[in-house]
Amino acid sequence: MNGRATSGKGASGKGAKVTAPRLSPVRLDELRDEPSPDFQRGERYDGVRFSRADADGLELSGTDFAECEFAGVSFNETQLRGATFRDCILAEVYAPVFTAARATLREVEISNPRWGSAELYESGWTSVRIDGGKLDYVNLRGSRLTDVQISDCIINELDLGSVTGTRVALKNCTIGTLDLAGAKFKDFDLRGTDFRSISGLESLAGVVIDDYQLTLLAPLLAAHLGVTVL
Repeated sequence: MNGRATSGKGASGKGAKVTAPRLSPVRLDELRDEPSPDFQRGERYDGVRFSRADADGLELSGTDFAECEFAGVSFNETQLRGATFRDCILAEVYAPVFTAARATLREVEISNPRWGSAELYESGWTSVRIDGGKLDYVNLRGSRLTDVQISDCIINELDLGSVTGTRVALKNCTIGTLDLAGAKFKDFDLRGTDFRSISGLESLAGVVIDDYQLTLLAPLLAAHLGVTVL
């Protein structure tokens, strides 16, 4: 599906307003460099810059990162279940297998990630921005997303099943398969994003689309409702 930017004033939505995600830039000052960090499970890392570090295969469940910067760090098959990232910047993080289920992200900026299979289900994201990157499979099923923006990103499969999302925007993204089954949204802005297929049409309440996307969704909606168009 090829989304196109519009003024947001379609025939069914004149005068409607969409509340954008509330995001503030993450500012990090006086970070100390850790060129060869000794990552430990359950530890707290505060005010650290990690550059080109290798955390592949480590058990870091429950680890707490606060006011940290990650530049080119590899998290392949790293176990980050229940980890916390607060006021963090992650640039060009690499992980063919990214495992961070039930993680907490608050005030986080992620740029140009390279993730293969990303298991992020049942996570809590607040004020999170993802810019650019190429992701194969992203599983956010059952997560709570508040003030989240994903821009200029290529995602082969995005699972938002049973997500609770408030002020979420996907801007200029290309998505292969989008699953919304069981999700609950308020101010979920899909305008300008392309997707080939979508499931969970019964969960479209609270989703904002443009006129062009509506014309492409019409056959799917008709089939979902059992409407015959001749």
